[in-house]
Amino acid sequence: MPPAPGRDGQPTVLRRRQLLHLAAGLGAVALTGTLAACGAPGAATAPPGGTAGPTATGEGAGVSPTPAATAATAGVPAASGAVTFSVWGDPAEKAAYEQLVGSFNRRQAGITVTLVHTPGQSDYLKRLAADFAGGLPADLILLNYRRFGAYAARGALEPIDPYLARSTLLQRDAFYPEVLAAFTRDGQLVGIPQNCSSLVIYYNKGLFDRAGLPYPRAGWTWDDFLDAARSLTRGTEQYGIGIEPTLIRLAPFVWQNGGDIVDDPAAPTRLTLDRPESREAVQWFVDLQVRHRVAPDAVQQSAEDDESRFLNGRTAMFFDSRRAVPTLREITAFDWDAAPLPGRRGPASILHSDAYFLTAASRNKPAAWAFMEYANSAEGQVFIARTGRTVPSLRAVAESPVFLAPDARPASSRVFLDAIPAIRPTIAIDTTEQIEGLVNNELKRAFYGQATVAEAIATARTADLFRR
Repeated sequence: MPPAPGRDGQPTVLRRRQLLHLAAGLGAVALTGTLAACGAPGAATAPPGGTAGPTATGEGAGVSPTPAATAATAGVPAASGAVTFSVWGDPAEKAAYEQLVGSFNRRQAGITVTLVHTPGQSDYLKRLAADFAGGLPADLILLNYRRFGAYAARGALEPIDPYLARSTLLQRDAFYPEVLAAFTRDGQLVGIPQNCSSLVIYYNKGLFDRAGLPYPRAGWTWDDFLDAARSLTRGTEQYGIGIEPTLIRLAPFVWQNGGDIVDDPAAPTRLTLDRPESREAVQWFVDLQVRHRVAPDAVQQSAEDDESRFLNGRTAMFFDSRRAVPTLREITAFDWDAAPLPGRRGPASILHSDAYFLTAASRNKPAAWAFMEYANSAEGQVFIARTGRTVPSLRAVAESPVFLAPDARPASSRVFLDAIPAIRPTIAIDTTEQIEGLVNNELKRAFYGQATVAEAIATARTADLFRR
């Protein structure tokens, strides 16, 4: 199959060769200006009514700006000044963000980006709320698509479409459209996605081998999955599966069964877990624990969480997004891989994605946009992709060895890309957090046998939350 054409109609072979070099461990990231159509950094583009940033050149590679970027910045003062960039994440993620910020600061004379890091997501969200309430949020922030609605509703986030339309570094069609849609509100793109993950099953190959079972593969069914989970369960010493009883874990199974979570995904007004197809999927999900006992009960779960049990070799199949990979790569006692979700009436998976947002209160939008462009270029996304935690939102990086990493686990990273055509976002409105909290509590009660499915669905009354 021939390489996909770039903006000028020529094959983007050079991009792929450079990404191969990146994957081979070159210390300096070098993507030439000829890749501007796929997000390679050139010169920062002037936002509407703003100024353009200086030329971004590749470290140690003598990269020149694209002609388009040069023309866009001709005669326009360079963006300059201080920019604050607020994120959360573990130590490996923090190190990757530090590398990203350091690379930008070294090549963007006049702009200084300062990283503001909070280790835990819960503390990060509290900090954001306090910063916005005080009127001094960071210039750029990182948020999941399920969490930005409350800020967008108050006009606290800057629409990105006018900036993106003038960009010579980023093109909308270089990103997976499924993830761009999740960050669009009232027809406007509000954030630029950094990543695009789906829910997968991580499985212990040694446990499958000892049970004489074939590894999970594309096209397997709910029945195949349940049969395997039963065969892999050994009382309370070993469980077939580890899965959280939460809405974001349940949702793909509801969709696969022909049901839905809400009445109107675009403008939801109520939950629809009480509809027959949805209720059937909820019952199947709950039965994994209360009937089939292939998942730990409440007592076992409180003693050891699902991830720890998988790391210790006592859970065969563990459900999570790409975020688990850095931790799983520390496993030395057994081999493991990633598999797609089992299916029923049709394929479906759930989107897990974060984006960079430019705050409306930013006092230096031109410089903040210059960094946002770079962070979402192919060169910028490589820094975060190298952590193993994310699925890049840029097709060029996701399809490269930087992400697919043939010598790193999971060997089957392509399952994340194969899931994208059937990936769906869940509820993403102003009150998503409150709705999820209520539903998760009821799902947990049902999953651990403290309530029936009918009782849990009836108790999860969220209509007032949808009307806020």
